[in-house]
Parts: sequence; C-alpha cells; structure tokens
Amino acid sequence: MKLLYTATSHLTMRLMAAVCSTCGLPNDICVCGEIEKEQQRIRIRAETRKYGRPTTVIDGMDERTSNLVAIAKKMKAFCACGGTSKNGQIMLQGDHRERVREYLVKSGYPEANIELQ
Repeated sequence: MKLLYTATSHLTMRLMAAVCSTCGLPNDICVCGEIEKEQQRIRIRAETRKYGRPTTVIDGMDERTSNLVAIAKKMKAFCACGGTSKNGQIMLQGDHRERVREYLVKSGYPEANIELQ
C-alpha cells in the first residue's frame, strides 16, 4: 500500500487516499480484482474417486491473484460439504457442480467464463 502526501504552501502535510500499486487508482475505486476475475477460465468437473465417491474439482483459478484456501472454505460452507485446495485446484466431496457455479457467479465471476463438464 502506498500513501500519497501533498505539501501545501504552509508546509503542512495532508494524507491522501491509498493508491493501488497495479493500476495507480485510489483503493476506493480500484478495479484490478474485477478485471482479474474476468480473465480467468474456470472449469468445474465431477470425478469418481476411490470407492466410487463423486468429487467436484474446480480448476483454472489463478493462485497468485486468488486466495484459493479462503475461496475453498467459503465454497465448503456454501455447499455444506468437505474438501480441500491444493495444486491450484479446489476439490469438494460430492457432486456440487451447479451449486459451485451458482456460488462463483454470486462472487463476481462472469458466467460465460465458467465451464461445466
């Protein structure tokens, strides 16, 4: 976080708004997070794991810009299931493809960029 300071003619300092390091706009109107969400192609698929258990796998989310651990925690609460996030993927126990797509759309990801398999 960068802070801008301006000096007036009387040498008093005024604190300005914090500025985003990526786009240079004040944090109040920064749109970097929304732009990053629009550029991601997310794939949601169901796999059958050990003993025939269904598992929902979400991949295509950028690990550097998204906190996958926090997103996985919120998805697990939304779908009322267990799961984990590792290797750039989020895995949920059970077949929750429609619920995950609904959650991602509510979170601000464009519906056109979400692919169900």
